[in-house]
Amino acid sequence: MTALFFSVTPCEAILSCQVMGNGMGIDPAGEIRDYNRPMPSKSERTRKRIIDAANQLFYRKSYNRTSFSDVVEAAEATRGNIYYYFKSKEAILKAVIEQRLETASTMLMEWNRTIPEPLERLERLVRVIYDSTPALLSSGCPMGSLNVELAKDQPTLAAEAKQLFDLYQQWAERQFVELGYPSEARELSLQLLARGEGIIIIAQVYQDPGFLERSSADINRWLEELARYA
Repeated sequence: MTALFFSVTPCEAILSCQVMGNGMGIDPAGEIRDYNRPMPSKSERTRKRIIDAANQLFYRKSYNRTSFSDVVEAAEATRGNIYYYFKSKEAILKAVIEQRLETASTMLMEWNRTIPEPLERLERLVRVIYDSTPALLSSGCPMGSLNVELAKDQPTLAAEAKQLFDLYQQWAERQFVELGYPSEARELSLQLLARGEGIIIIAQVYQDPGFLERSSADINRWLEELARYA
């Protein structure tokens, strides 16, 4: 549902250094970073470069259509160098999922800290769809497309990727509880994810950014109605 979920938009990169606390900010590359931590070592930077390259390839090309050689070329590293950190493409995928989870968790915790009302937090999630329109029309939802791809015949990897949906579902469920729907919170969180994923698929199929914008507004009206009658 979020092209977020592994990156930030240019506007967020500009603003986040101002709104993030506890040492969190956006580095010059646009990555969320904890400035309380020491600078990463050369080895850590190399490993991250490999993960970042694979992350983009798995999103834009798909996991199964990306070869080990593709990662080598995109990361500008030798095959032996990549094998030092990752013994298989599956191991790279697990590292990509871990990085996406860390980025998304940081983002959601920051929303919890800086956005006072649950309705506003949920609407912030919906805004990610609109903010990510070009990427979504080109490559779809990074979370949804990966899960659909792996669910067909790679159950072990699919279970790893499902953690991305679990993170957002559980976060949204807590927002609906706080909004005043404790008994319906899980169902509402699933409906929110389903509506978001659905409009992304249709907008990509028909290459219709206007549909994405209108449907995002419809989700916000649904959320506001729920808040009104809670």
